[in-house]
Amino acid sequence: MLVYPAIFTQDDNTIMVTFPDIDDAFTCGDNHDDALFMANDVLSFVIDKIYFEEGKAVPMPSPVKKGQVAIALDETASMKVMLHNEMVKQHVIKAELARRMDMAPQHIKRLLSPRVPTKLSTLSQAFAALGKRLEIRVV
Repeated sequence: MLVYPAIFTQDDNTIMVTFPDIDDAFTCGDNHDDALFMANDVLSFVIDKIYFEEGKAVPMPSPVKKGQVAIALDETASMKVMLHNEMVKQHVIKAELARRMDMAPQHIKRLLSPRVPTKLSTLSQAFAALGKRLEIRVV
């Protein structure tokens, strides 16, 4: 799972949230729970709408430091970030991945959306199409 550090800063009646690793992700909340919810939401949104749609590699998270809040992407979204980054690294566009997986291009858009559930077998197939193997570990 990818865990991104977030900085929560109290500002008058709101809590501002920024991410040291993801410049475009920032939000706020009325209280800690609201800020936590908003942080999770904005992280997924920015990854999808800025990095995935623009074909830019998603920065990997730095270690969470004292005073920072850990914001974790769920397992599926984390795998999709790694899949997307591998596509960027190999210069494979969505249409090419669709061809390699023998899928319609619209399926690849859903496959790469961090907000859409995807079967593990489909993610494994996508990594295989890039010459990679998906491994799962319990630590």
